[in-house]
Amino acid sequence: MFPKQPSITLYDPLAELLGAGDGHFSYCFDDVVKLSGHACPTVASAFLLTMRALELLFIDETPQRGAVRIRVCGSVSDQVNGPISQVFTLLTGAAADNGFHGLAGQFSRHNLLRFDTTQRPDGPFTFERMATGQSVQLRVSLAAFPPSPVIGTLLPRILAGEATSEQRLTFGHAWRQRVMDILNDGGRQTIQQV
Repeated sequence: MFPKQPSITLYDPLAELLGAGDGHFSYCFDDVVKLSGHACPTVASAFLLTMRALELLFIDETPQRGAVRIRVCGSVSDQVNGPISQVFTLLTGAAADNGFHGLAGQFSRHNLLRFDTTQRPDGPFTFERMATGQSVQLRVSLAAFPPSPVIGTLLPRILAGEATSEQRLTFGHAWRQRVMDILNDGGRQTIQQV
């Protein structure tokens, strides 16, 4: 569906302990699409943002799943926090209150992803490497990749059931191209460290 790059490989010690190979997993954007059930600028940005955070926290090391705590500003239902947080969980293992409670105090993923309702939902995302206490704050801005005007024109027609097959195809191509442009940029114009 989408190119295999960019991609990221992570090590999950829990997976290794429980017999899932050597615990190394590689993720590409197709994995995020399968989780989300669709491709959009939000999930593309969440994918790139997580990759960037892990690169900054695990310089010259394979990032470790379950070793990062994440704070999301606002509630899970604010703006696009829900879909973004699902991508965070897929890649980092950090989960909200529905996460794995661990084994004898180890490998817990429970409450490693927190929604800070005291903060505005447009605040930065904070990723903290628990072993070192090092953290990074990142923001996403899609201003460099505005939607094609054809998207705004055709989407209402599609949702109203009035679009032709050709219009639906045109819309799909324009939508996919925006997602591809965001992925091909690799976060250079969309991810900012605070």
